[in-house]
Amino acid sequence: MTKTQIAQGVDVVFAAAGTTGLGIMQAARDGGILAIGVDSNQNHLHPGTVLTSLVKRVDLAVEQAFRGVKPGVTTLGLKEGGLDYAVDQHNQTLLTPAMRRAAEAAKADIIAGRLKVTDYTVANSCR
Repeated sequence: MTKTQIAQGVDVVFAAAGTTGLGIMQAARDGGILAIGVDSNQNHLHPGTVLTSLVKRVDLAVEQAFRGVKPGVTTLGLKEGGLDYAVDQHNQTLLTPAMRRAAEAAKADIIAGRLKVTDYTVANSCR
């Protein structure tokens, strides 16, 4: 699918497909485009090809569980530090200052509620 997307002219693919993402990132590298990793920092897998990674802070969730979380559903989003994007030595040259400012502005807007993100648990629930 990534090769088809490359043939159709995409610039960046989001490898949100579990370990299948490894093949997506390899195809992006082979096709000369950028990829975005998911779940953990995957920038090191193909330095210069992985634009960033959406990092799920499972460590934070585990720490909170050990500290004692109230029963029910706990959501850790950007505001709570449960998600972020990764910048390190493997991708920092790919991100221009303007890109970083735009990402930080979008992040701030999401946290402040000015930019709405659809809650998939609500959007996909049966009513």
